[in-house]
Order: sequence, then structure tokens, then C-alpha cells
Amino acid sequence: MKVLMFGWEFPPFSKGGLGTACHGLVKGLSGKGVNILLVLPSYDGDSQLSNVNIIAADKLKNIEVRKVKSLLAPYMTPGEYLTRYQTGDSKSKGIYGRNLFEEVDRFAAAAEEIAKSEQYDVIHAHDWLTYEAGIAAKKVSHKPLIVHVHATEFDRSGDNPNPHVYAVEKRGMEEADAIIAVSEYTKGKIVKNYGIPAEKITVVHNAIDQRPNVSYAPSKLRETDKIVLFLGRITLQKGPDYFLYAANIVSKRIPNVKFILAGTGDMEPFIIEKAVELGLADKVLFTGFLTGPDIDKAYQMADLYVMPSVSEPFGIVALEAMANGTPTLICKQSGVSEVIRNCLKADFWDVHDIAAKMISVLEHPALKETMQEEGSREVSKFSWNESSRKCEEIYARLLAARA
Repeated sequence: MKVLMFGWEFPPFSKGGLGTACHGLVKGLSGKGVNILLVLPSYDGDSQLSNVNIIAADKLKNIEVRKVKSLLAPYMTPGEYLTRYQTGDSKSKGIYGRNLFEEVDRFAAAAEEIAKSEQYDVIHAHDWLTYEAGIAAKKVSHKPLIVHVHATEFDRSGDNPNPHVYAVEKRGMEEADAIIAVSEYTKGKIVKNYGIPAEKITVVHNAIDQRPNVSYAPSKLRETDKIVLFLGRITLQKGPDYFLYAANIVSKRIPNVKFILAGTGDMEPFIIEKAVELGLADKVLFTGFLTGPDIDKAYQMADLYVMPSVSEPFGIVALEAMANGTPTLICKQSGVSEVIRNCLKADFWDVHDIAAKMISVLEHPALKETMQEEGSREVSKFSWNESSRKCEEIYARLLAARA
């Protein structure tokens, strides 16, 4: 079996969970003998995909990576695209789309040409930036299309979805022969907000790579302070403001606590200003975007990891934190809450409950130790092999229906 797959980020150059999930699924599928042609956007001004071909060839079997020259980037907003377009040279302005949606269409046109020249059995498109590419490939090949919903516009934008993004998502879901949702939580949003029949959607929960257990030297900061960690994009969806408001409550109870925000995003200036306004300037530390071993170091230096997302389709970071032996507090509004038990859970908006649970872990060593041990044991059972097996079953079912 061969899969034509469209994505828009791939490790080690990933800014979020989609790249991690895509890599895990590709690795799992390739290990089962499934051949994959992975099509990704790339542009000369970025190192995003400069050596993906080498990485794929060295680490994964049965996979070929095809790069399409494009200004598209992970988690890009229309405004971010316009900035990238306007700062390009005059030659670039003659190649790329004048706005994000024109560039999505241009990527789809390139995908169509690839689809015409390749042999494959099914098409698998990850999230809205690639749905048009998947539809174009289906049109020329008449092969079954699977769209994989890692997040919806309602997750990213709350109750104010971009109507153009929403239209692309809805069209992709309607044109698809099958839909994969990363959680029951996401499946419910698809049914409610897009009018898609529930029977068209299969839930395939994300997982985590089981990596060697590497312990890093304790941070000097731990000698004087306890540490609470937020790691993720500093955007509306991830709830950094709720993290900060809870931190303000905790700091009044426990003075020697530092609150670390690891990540970048459009809310970062607001969060910095709010931290100063709340008198937390000396309590809140910003690390910027972390990659590679620095992510594991951040988890291991923390007494508690908190994921206060307003809407989290899954939340792989919670599994990563638990794998590093870090006690974890997650929002109930998340897909990962469906599959893990050895963590604390709270509503994202209930900052008093979040703060109370932070304090419980920081003040009770026995609770912290139990969460470390049981969390590590629980997450060790997760595997991308199971997730990829479910994807392969969906492929087989669609092909059998056409036989």
C-alpha cells in the first residue's frame, strides 16, 4: 500500500503537536510496510525543511519527502503570511500567493501536479492548510481521501472563527471519504460545528515516542525556588492568561515559586505586560521557543507542568511531561484527558481550582512523588504503533469498499 500524504511541518523543525503526530504516524506506518510520499511546503528563507529528506532517509523506511516551494508555515495566520510575503524580495512576490488563502490554493495546484505523476492508493491530508491539496489530488486520481483533524478553527479562535478558514475546513470534511479526529472531544466539535455525520469520523488518539530515559543536571533555580511550567504556544487557545492568573494566586501563598512560560505566540506581549501589572515581574520567566533536549530539560526542572488550554484537541505535551516524570495538571477541555488518569484536571477558566491544585503539589511531597511514579508508568504504555494501526485499518476499509 502507498499513501500520498500532505502535511505542513515535520520534526525536527516543528512548532507544535501536529508535526510530532505526523512523525509518529509516519514512523508507525512505515514500520508496518506502508509506503509514504510525504509532501510538505518549504521556502528558501527558512531552515524549516532544509534537511528533512536526509532525516527521513536515515531514520525512516518506505518514505519519500517531496518539498513544494511555498511561504506556508506551521500555525500561520493570515496576518503572519502577509508579513512574510511583504518582507520577501520582488521575485518572490511574483511566485507566491498574495495572501494566505491564495498560497493555500497555489500549494494545492502543486499537489495536483504531484498527484498526476505518482502512483498511490489513498490520500491523507493533515489539517486545513492541506485540505485543498487533498481535494485536488482526489479530483485527478479518484483515490479515497482521508482528512486528519488535529484542530479546528473553533479551537484556535474560540467563538470568532475566520469564515474563510472555516469554509476550507468544512469543504475538506465534506469531500473526504473518511475523517480522523484526534479525540472524542474533537469529534464532537466536528459534528456540532460542521454538520458532519458522526459515522464518518473515526477517533485515533495521539501517542508518544518512548525515548531513552535521559536525566539532566538539576537547575540551580531549584536550589531556591519551586518551579511551575507552561510549555506551548502563547496564544488564546493555550490559555497562558489563565496560567498567569492562577500563578498570581499561588504566589501569595508560596513566595518562593517561579513560573516559567516556554514558547512564543501573539499573546506574549500581553502576558508580559500583565505579569508586570500583577506584580509578578520577578516571578515569571520567559524562555522563548524551545527545541530538542531543552524541552526535556524544562520538564525535568519543573515541580509541576500545567496545560490550561481553552480548547485542546489532544495535548501531546501532557504525555511528554509525564514521560519526564513531571507531575501534570491539564484542562478538562482536552482530548488527552480522555486517555490519562494519573494527573490532575481542572476547567481552564477556574483559576482558583487551578491554583489550589498547584499549591497541593507544591506543598505535599507525597502527592508529587506519587504523580511522578504513576504518571511515568501510565504513559510508558502509549505507542504510535497503535495509532498507526488504526489509520491503516481506515485505509484498508476504504479500499475494500471500492474493490
